[in-house]
Parts: sequence; structure tokens; C-alpha cells
Amino acid sequence: MQQKKLEKQLFGTNGVRGVAGKDMTPELALSIGLALGSMRRGTIALGRDTRTSGPALGSALKAGLLATGCNVTDLGILPTPALQFLVRQHFDAGAVITASHNPPEYNGVKVVEGDGTEMGDEETIRLEQRIFSRDFTLAAWDQVGRERSSPHMADEYIRAVVTTVPPGTGEGITVVVDPGCGAASRTAPEILNQLGCRVFSINSQMDGTFPGRLPEPSPDGLAPLAGMVTATGAAFGVAHDGDADRAVFIDDTGRFIEENQEFGLIVDFVCRGEQGVLVTPVSTSRLIEKIAGRHGCTVVYTPVGSIYVARTMIALAEQGSRVIFGGEGNGGLIYPGHQLCRDGGMTAAMMVALLAGEKKTLSALVDALPRFTMIKDKIKTANPGAIMARLEEAYAGESLDRTDGIRINRRDSWALVRPSGTEPLVRVMVESEDEVLARSFHQEIMGYINA
Repeated sequence: MQQKKLEKQLFGTNGVRGVAGKDMTPELALSIGLALGSMRRGTIALGRDTRTSGPALGSALKAGLLATGCNVTDLGILPTPALQFLVRQHFDAGAVITASHNPPEYNGVKVVEGDGTEMGDEETIRLEQRIFSRDFTLAAWDQVGRERSSPHMADEYIRAVVTTVPPGTGEGITVVVDPGCGAASRTAPEILNQLGCRVFSINSQMDGTFPGRLPEPSPDGLAPLAGMVTATGAAFGVAHDGDADRAVFIDDTGRFIEENQEFGLIVDFVCRGEQGVLVTPVSTSRLIEKIAGRHGCTVVYTPVGSIYVARTMIALAEQGSRVIFGGEGNGGLIYPGHQLCRDGGMTAAMMVALLAGEKKTLSALVDALPRFTMIKDKIKTANPGAIMARLEEAYAGESLDRTDGIRINRRDSWALVRPSGTEPLVRVMVESEDEVLARSFHQEIMGYINA
């Protein structure tokens, strides 16, 4: 069972994004609102992250929804998974103004269906067609929508996350949280406080200029977080991207935990005593397959993008499979018992629960994982098709998986080359348990790319 990836024109892997005022304009946001309101009648939830362009774009999108007769509930600044949770509970659809991990000058729109998942490819293409053809259904003057503001509803999401683990789970655990001045500033410290943790914060003010670090929680950008972890003797540090659908971690020694290792730790925790299916993209480390196999679990692979993971999880469950867990190797993990979307707040809570039941430190748990070497690279290009064609020819005689881009599978290594869904570049990933082999394979691929 695998979700097919369809080609879209405006929307990429996770919504439509671009530089605010250049690519991502109020005119485009208005058109998205008009198209969404023409397709999904009812009450639509709207949220945003902290970016400075958010209010203007949100107002434009809201105007389009209201003009089509939809009622709009403005949830204010909150994480994308918080909006998705609230949509599933209370609304007919939703939209969030965010560019997630992209730099501050970017912004975008993610469209959310009534079940809390991001809009799938087929419906997104329908929405795009309405935008291109200006096929909007406007309401009469006496049937336009109404607007209300409900920023307090984010508290319902916080409660839902906190109650997934026993009360007091975090007692005796010190955590440092870095929301990155993004949407997690609204929720992350409070989640950890309510779990019973002793909480220190850095970059926890809402500021769309992102003065402390960029929205992408990179190892270099998290050096201040690492310093605070060691200074406070914390069990770990947790950081979020701009819209908090992802979480990444610093261990007790101040070391950045590579996201696939994070995924592996949570898989090992979630799958204890469980047997079923995990769902993840073709970009994920074989570490996940190895750990899942220890528990008798199987792994199903999808194209890159949380929507493909989520919808494959739904389809498998409908077919009778026991779907335990899902996620991506970038800190975006999905807990089907909670909701079918990436949720950084839930991942932070799961790390607290994991450590509460362990006698080992987080650094010791990471060191005990099977060792893999993964090399990641990206090449800026205006013509990704030419690169992909060269690789198709070069590796035509090998085992290729075309689920998303080209994945070259070898017995002791694999490589994935795929055009980015959010930026004008091609991403390259190579992995092996043998570091020398991984580096050699990476050099080989880059030779073809740069030819």
C-alpha cells in the first residue's frame, strides 16, 4: 500500500511557500482562501506562526473564505499540529500561515482537511485549478461568512498532549526548551511544565524576525541550547521549527541527536510489547527498519512528505492493519492514537515519558543504537530534471526505487536523490553501516551530478 505522489504546480511537499511579498503575496493568499471556501463549506479554522508577514497573509486568506460564505475562527499564533488537532475536533477544514523551517523572509499556506490531515494531492490539484481558472463561488451580500477570534483554544491541544502520559511523568526531570521564537512559544514550555518537568527556556518569546536562531533547528543554531543543557544539568534539550510540527533534541552532554536516531529511540519506546506496521518515507534511515524488526514490526515506505505518511497510515488501518507509528527522519513523528500528523509537542512529551522509565541517560541510550553513517547534501539548481536524467542513465542497471526521486538500493547501502518540494534544489542522501562505503558512494553520485 503506497500513496502515489502527483505533480502540483503551486503546492509542494508541505503547502505553498515563497518569499513574502514576492512569491507568497496577499493576492495569492486571497485566491487560496477563495478556492478553499468554494470547495469546503462550513466553519474554517485559521492559524499562523510568528512570521512578520503572517497577519497580512492571514487577513487576505480570511477575506477569501468570508467572501465565499464560510465562517472563520481565527486561532491566532499556534503550532500547526495544534491547529490540526482542533480542526479534527471542531471544524470543517483549516489553513495555517507558515513556512515551517524556511528562513524568516519566507511564508506559506498549509491547507488542512476536516480529519486534521493536510489536503492530499488530488484535492490540492483541484484547488490549484480553481485558483488558475478563477473558479470561485462567491456568497451573496447577506450570506457572507462571520469571523470570531479564539486564541484560547490552543489550551485544548496542550491538555490533549499532556494527558497522553500518566500525571507527574516529568517529575524530577529537568528540560531546556527552545521554541526558536516560533509558534511553539505558545505551547512547548507549558506542555513540559504540566508534565511536571523543571523547565528552562531559551528563545521563547514570539518574534517573527527570529533573533535567536533561524527557524530550522540545526546543530550550529542550537549551540546556545546545548550550552544551557550542560549548565543546568538537564536531562535533555528540545527545539522546534517555526510551526512546531517537528522536535529535535540535545542530549545531557550537549550533543545534537541526529533525527533518525531520535526516531529510532521513540520507535523502540512506542513499539515495546506491540506488533504492527510503521510508516515512513524512502528518505528514512534503515535504523528504523532494524529497530522495528526487533519488536516484530514491519515498515512501509512512502514518498517524502508527512501527508503521504499520514494517508498511508489511514489506508492501511482501513484495510485492517495495526498501524502503530509513523514519521519522518527529520524530527516529524506521528502518533496515530493522538492524531495523524507530525507533532513536535507530542514528541517532546514522549521523550519525557521514555526517560522517566529508564535508568540510563539519553546520551547512553543514543550510544547504544546501531551505528549508521548518513550523508546529506543539497545542490541548488534551476534544472533538477537534467540531474535526475543523468542519474537514471548512470544507475539503470541497479535496483532503483522511484517512489520519490530515485533511490538506489544496494545490499549494504542506499542513496536517494530527489528534487526538493519546497526549494529550488536537489537533495542527496546516502547511508551505510560502513562509513567508508557511505562516503565512497556519496562521492560517486556527486561525480555524476557535477558532470
